[in-house]
Amino acid sequence: MPDPDRQHGRSWRDGLLLSVGTLTVLRVPPPAVVDRRSGGIAMAIAPLAVLPLAGTVALLAWLLPTHLDVDHVVTAIVCVGVLALGTRALHLDGLSDVADGLTSGHDRQRSLTVMKSGAAGPAGVAALVLVLLLQIVAAAAVTLHQHGWAVVGLGVVVSRATLALACARPVPAARADGLAAPLAGTVPVVVAALVWLAALAASAAVYDTTDLPWWRGPVAVAVGLLVALVVLRRCVTRFGGVTGDVFGALVETSFAAVLAASTTRFVFFAG
Repeated sequence: MPDPDRQHGRSWRDGLLLSVGTLTVLRVPPPAVVDRRSGGIAMAIAPLAVLPLAGTVALLAWLLPTHLDVDHVVTAIVCVGVLALGTRALHLDGLSDVADGLTSGHDRQRSLTVMKSGAAGPAGVAALVLVLLLQIVAAAAVTLHQHGWAVVGLGVVVSRATLALACARPVPAARADGLAAPLAGTVPVVVAALVWLAALAASAAVYDTTDLPWWRGPVAVAVGLLVALVVLRRCVTRFGGVTGDVFGALVETSFAAVLAASTTRFVFFAG
């Protein structure tokens, strides 16, 4: 008779391997079993799976301007570039495809076909340019602050919490095949809510340790959550559900939103 505790432990191990192997370039053993249970765990713990990548980006955001006297804009470009390389540009590809799908007309099936083609159209290119520019400019502004490197790292982690949101049980898959099909609806709503509560708490702790008012972190995270909800709702309405490309679009737009919110006078500089 199968041991439930052993199966539970194996699911967590498989979920962690699936999350790290999918969301980063880190080489890890393949999961023994990929099913809806391990998939749900992978999406729920995505913020933890990218901690090594977030730490690398935060280290660069601290080291380059502080100890190597690198310009803050150049630092931001390096950080965003390393982040893209560290994820195989998977999320950027999703952002481009979603933009093309949303602007391809009003037919759901045509939109899904355009997204699946993989070719970047004008809308996709424009979305990439605008979102990357926003990430770079916002990251440059944030790193002007003494402890801005921690905020950049926080943005990387928090943006991956959108995957739990996208895979919450009320959200369907847009099609029967693809990355999202076995993952959609695998995260209980309570778990998705707990992931975001943890993100809010972590942001408060990060800001507090940098001698910044603790409430600024949750405000920036809340902005990232709001942007993710708007994008998710639009995609579900337009495509009939989520796809792997939608996952990527949520990550990239929420990361840009958290950084942009952190540059405002109200959030970042106000006393």
